[in-house]
Amino acid sequence: MPDSDDSLVLQFHKGIDEIPAEDWDACAGPDNPFCLHAFLSALESSGAVAPATGWGPRHVTVRDRRERVLACAPLYLKGHSYGEYVFDWAWARAYEQAGGQYYPKLQCAIPFTPVTGPRLMVREGAGDPDLLRRTLVAGMVELARRLKVSSLHVTFPTQEEHDLMVKMGLLSRLGRQYHWENVRYGGFDDFLAALSSRKRKTIRKEREKAQSQGVTLKVLTGDAIEPRHWDAFHQFYLSTIDKKWSQAYLNKAFFHRLGATMADRVALVMGEDDATGELVCGALNLIGGDALYGRNWGAAEDYKFLHFEACYYQAMDFAIDRGLRWVEAGAQGEHKISRGYLPRFTYSTHWIADQGFHRAVEDFLDKERDAVAEDMEMLGELAPFKCTE
Repeated sequence: MPDSDDSLVLQFHKGIDEIPAEDWDACAGPDNPFCLHAFLSALESSGAVAPATGWGPRHVTVRDRRERVLACAPLYLKGHSYGEYVFDWAWARAYEQAGGQYYPKLQCAIPFTPVTGPRLMVREGAGDPDLLRRTLVAGMVELARRLKVSSLHVTFPTQEEHDLMVKMGLLSRLGRQYHWENVRYGGFDDFLAALSSRKRKTIRKEREKAQSQGVTLKVLTGDAIEPRHWDAFHQFYLSTIDKKWSQAYLNKAFFHRLGATMADRVALVMGEDDATGELVCGALNLIGGDALYGRNWGAAEDYKFLHFEACYYQAMDFAIDRGLRWVEAGAQGEHKISRGYLPRFTYSTHWIADQGFHRAVEDFLDKERDAVAEDMEMLGELAPFKCTE
């Protein structure tokens, strides 16, 4: 690892509120809502992120001699691999079967959020951005060494950050997600016109069926989101968790905190039963500088195609209306391709303390990257647009 500038001071923090919000956000920038101090604070203040849940904050700041924060990174001491969406369970089993202790590990990430965004965050005009990013990485690796943990993982960084860390010796891992691009569509019909006739008919039928079940969907932002909406959405979120036999990472306090501090960055799709007026489903999105990020969905009961309508098509309508270029609808789901959400690479980087294990993981990742690249080519051929016919 390269040495950092002697005039720079690294500090580690056991809570996001140890760092002034204005300093953190000056580094994070306004575009990615998940990187903002308010979002990370909502996770911590609600208790969703805490040492007791296996996420012990160790956030990093780089300061100059005047104590001004020049750069920062969200960092956690993890006691497990839940809530990360870049899966290393097999690595943990292999390391422990060989007699090692994989946990705890260090994780540079936004908890429970598989969204690409800055991880090595630098204040604009603070100096050499690459030097500051390298200082953050070198500091995290040094902390990993001092704590004698097995590894450091940086998940969903930007491609630029990924490339810099690979040059510093971290291992590279590729993944994929499915994103929809708004190519300056004037409306949803313009998007449909770009599709093959078969795909166009399929989507129209899905929307018609979804909208003919006696449920009216509304997209709420800002002051239009009331406490009752968050109460209902939390129940919808839990219903999805129960159906998937998954773990509820987020609690009601988090959603209310999000509404209290970031309502202007929220697009909450809520479905209301036309006969009873009851709230019956919901989809949570956060609004970025040039993207809408779909996060969570749930419903009180099963409705035909309502998931597609609330999570995908309503999001596309919103993006077109707001002039946002991208809709990122979360992790996984090849079924998204036929609905216009095409595969894009995601990235992560990994530092492994044990050199023998490092070589084994490196060999695995070399093979995995080739497989992911091949899959991307094949999946790209499934695009529903006219040019693929």
